Amino acid sequence: MAIVLAAGSSTRLGRPKQSIVLDGETLLQRAERVVRAVADEVIVVTEQLNPDAAEGIASSIRTGVRLAGDDARILITLCDQPLITTEHLRALLDADAPIVATGYAGTAGAPAVFAPSLAPELLALRGDRGARAVIEAHREIARVIPFEDAAVDIDREDDVRELFSRILPEEQ
Repeated sequence: MAIVLAAGSSTRLGRPKQSIVLDGETLLQRAERVVRAVADEVIVVTEQLNPDAAEGIASSIRTGVRLAGDDARILITLCDQPLITTEHLRALLDADAPIVATGYAGTAGAPAVFAPSLAPELLALRGDRGARAVIEAHREIARVIPFEDAAVDIDREDDVRELFSRILPEEQ
């Protein structure tokens, strides 16, 4: 089971990041395509699915986990990390640990896989606190798979310019 978090209001960016087009597809389409290549069941949490999206990322995680059920191993991904690959997601899913997180920029975070036993902790998250809090609370049982390109995320207009200059210099 996979959850794509895409309900953010993009306040720092000032426009919906989910709709930014990169190489002919929106960031949301791109994230969904990459995830569907590795997961049979995918839940895309948008504002329509999560009426509490204004609370922050925790509400989207809770929405996705509730829909996934408490007996599923869950892959949580973000729609604003456009350089995530199917190969990296497969490596996360193939690893055998209660938590398998992505390592980048000196931290461990999303995308990440969580065992069903961690669903109550994911459901207990509140506010603008993501699943990194659960990863950090359980570092002793977490496996971290490095993928530095996960550090590329879209939060501000500078991030968009950087992405386009890095990936598609001809579109500047």
